[in-house]
Amino acid sequence: HPSLWARIKPAAPLMGSSMYVAALPCLSLMLLLWSPGPWVQGQEFQFGPCQVDGIVLQKLWQAFWAMKDIVQAQDNITSVRLLRKEVLQNVSETESCHLLHALLRFYVNTVFKNYHDKAVEFGILKSFSTLANNFFVIVSKLQASQEKMFSTRESARRRFLLFYRAFKQLDREAAVTKAFGEMDILLRWMEKFNQL
Repeated sequence: HPSLWARIKPAAPLMGSSMYVAALPCLSLMLLLWSPGPWVQGQEFQFGPCQVDGIVLQKLWQAFWAMKDIVQAQDNITSVRLLRKEVLQNVSETESCHLLHALLRFYVNTVFKNYHDKAVEFGILKSFSTLANNFFVIVSKLQASQEKMFSTRESARRRFLLFYRAFKQLDREAAVTKAFGEMDILLRWMEKFNQL
């Protein structure tokens, strides 16, 4: 569905540019609070040809678990899953870089951006900021790594569109809440690419 991908590409493109930073004033402010220190001792992940080092997955899990109950309690639509099997199951190593880049970029541009006020309201801004900042860093590293990649992009786009269409079928607030609550599914999938 190239026409549909073309329509959503400005909001969530696979191939990035620095333009999306300007659209995220709240994340830009939060990045000032981020310290690169923990990344130095981080783990190395291999998403196909894209290598990302310095990920401290334990910190991402700790941040998520600190707010999991609060976030998931707000999700009243239990019959729908955004990150379902068709999106994340049997992803080839070569397409994993494109898919992760598309998903994390969408989380940075759409999910975190639209959940910031709720994070403040629920008193979970610290954990929220940890996840947002780390996702931002991973996206920037993937963006640099995958610039020369052209194969398998279409397969990753098809998987991303399954996620995106399910997201768009819900009310915006409900969709953002559900995407945020499903972050454990995304983190578990990312764990598979850890280079021990």
